[in-house]
Amino acid sequence: MPRTSLTSQEIVSQPQCWESALSQLPAHRAALPAQGEHVAVIGCGTSLFMAQAYARLREDRGHGPTDAYPASVAPLHRRYDRILALTRSGTTTEVLAALAAADPATRVTTITAVAGSPAARAAHDVIVLAGADERSVVQTRYPTTQLVLLLAHLGQPVERALRDAVTALGAPLDPVLLQAEQLTFLGEGWHAGLAHEAALKVREAAARWTESYLVMEYRHGPIAVAGPGRAVWSLSPLPAELADRVEATGAYLRQPRLDPLAELVLAQRVAVRLAEDAGRNPDRPAHLTRSVILA
Repeated sequence: MPRTSLTSQEIVSQPQCWESALSQLPAHRAALPAQGEHVAVIGCGTSLFMAQAYARLREDRGHGPTDAYPASVAPLHRRYDRILALTRSGTTTEVLAALAAADPATRVTTITAVAGSPAARAAHDVIVLAGADERSVVQTRYPTTQLVLLLAHLGQPVERALRDAVTALGAPLDPVLLQAEQLTFLGEGWHAGLAHEAALKVREAAARWTESYLVMEYRHGPIAVAGPGRAVWSLSPLPAELADRVEATGAYLRQPRLDPLAELVLAQRVAVRLAEDAGRNPDRPAHLTRSVILA
């Protein structure tokens, strides 16, 4: 019997990780951005996409101006009330450089999986989600656990996400998605960050041609890629007119059936299966490391 990958094991553990993080929320509230604060959220790769999702929802729910930046280009010399640094390892070079260059008057909160890491030491407030840390290079349970904590802090209901994640973990994988030569993920609002993350998972694990776009931007050029043998997977409901246009291309269209976080869990499973079918190791993708540390 083939060995179950670490990534698969970590994907399956997500509901338990989310429940654990939610139980810790009362202890972390003071470290998280308060109502009305002007906040910059920074991260790299997966962490950036979680930052984008959180920033959009924080503004949508009226909690205050929130900007999400790649850590490598974050303009943290601007006046912010708080910087929220998202970094699983706490060692990513760009995150550390951004924090070092930040306005010293700005309060910093770091969310990380590693207590005592450099990014933790650079912060005023630290939230450690050690129980969601991963052995796999590819991030799955850590970023979703981090985001569930942040969503719950904003008052966003997460009960459906928890229920639907269990469904996503047990559902058979769609053979059309597994056979598609190209995948495009779509998302609107805070779901857009999840769509970008779903596409990244497929690219990282399986090296498959995968793209991601905002729902309403998709028709402005990218829809030209759609066609027979390819698939469009939206994490947000599509306007009927756009759904009709996608189907008219001959591409396979999946509209969301689950909570968007659970759709991401399903996409993680698809990424692992695609990697395994291609003879790739989903735990150790080519050219990637757990943390990007630059000389």
